[in-house]
Amino acid sequence: MEEWMTRFSKLISATALAAAMGTAATAQDVTLIMHHFLPPVSSAHKDMLEPWAEKIETESEGRIAIEIAPSMAMGGKPNELYGQVRDGAADIVWTLLGYTPGVFPRSEVFELPLVHAGSAIDTTMALNASMDMLAEDFTDVKVLFMHSHDGNLIHSAGDPIRSFEDAAGLKLRTPSRTGAWVISGMGAEPVGMPVPTLPEAMAKGVVDGALTPFEIVPALSLQELDKSTTELPDGDRFGTSVFMLAMNQDIYDDLPEDLRGVIDANSGMNVAAEIGALWEGFEEPGIAALEAAGVERIVLSEEEGAKFDAVSEKVVQQWIDEVTAKGIDGEALVEGARAAVAEAAAAR
Repeated sequence: MEEWMTRFSKLISATALAAAMGTAATAQDVTLIMHHFLPPVSSAHKDMLEPWAEKIETESEGRIAIEIAPSMAMGGKPNELYGQVRDGAADIVWTLLGYTPGVFPRSEVFELPLVHAGSAIDTTMALNASMDMLAEDFTDVKVLFMHSHDGNLIHSAGDPIRSFEDAAGLKLRTPSRTGAWVISGMGAEPVGMPVPTLPEAMAKGVVDGALTPFEIVPALSLQELDKSTTELPDGDRFGTSVFMLAMNQDIYDDLPEDLRGVIDANSGMNVAAEIGALWEGFEEPGIAALEAAGVERIVLSEEEGAKFDAVSEKVVQQWIDEVTAKGIDGEALVEGARAAVAEAAAAR
């Protein structure tokens, strides 16, 4: 923490000096700090963010260096990451949109169950192909790319969930407000918390389980806490979470044109398929860790899955009604998002 704060202070000082002199970035080395909330052992850090940063450095011929600060090493809480990049306290952040409810009302459509169809590739492709539809959510930052994970399932630290009725009365961690609606529809109690705090909450009985993907299991050692996991049939999931890699707009604008080109070449649809495939692959180590620990993997029957799907239909309609009341065409967004996911699936 102290090391990162020292580096950050030096960079802030240098930035302030350049601003005082009235200079912008020129054809010289640029060091950017990327801040995020997961530990360096996580798949997101070591298999996505580090290689992306290295690629930027290579393709800029060393003129852009990116230092990564994991585990909130620069200070603050995960729900403050968006504000940090918007306000320039961090140059780049990787964050979960659900950590700042209400800030991204359009993009939230891709988190919905029955919109996300259980594929990180399809939803990630659809997200990045739909930026025109979502643009009003991101007027204050430069979005480098967006993605989802493969989707949420129920991790249970207590009795197994084999039926719709088994979920009633449980306290389950939710990754987002739409996830909270899904949990409430099950007759369970949603508990909001950033995912790094989940292991302690499960160990202490603050929650009975969580909605989260297989991907996060190794990083949080959930295989030591889970007694079982519960999935919907046919590879479907209880919605997903949407993430973004975002850059401070002024920092991006001040880069020389050729360096902006390097960033652009590694953004949006240029990387969407690769990022989506990574997140599908990230499921496998989590599944293997749970299997090795003897954690029971439950796939619901079609009959029980239909009961959960009925809840999901109500959640989608609740979302449409809510955003429409705010002047956003929710029905058009759901139709557009479903079409984009279907188009991505058909293209594979």
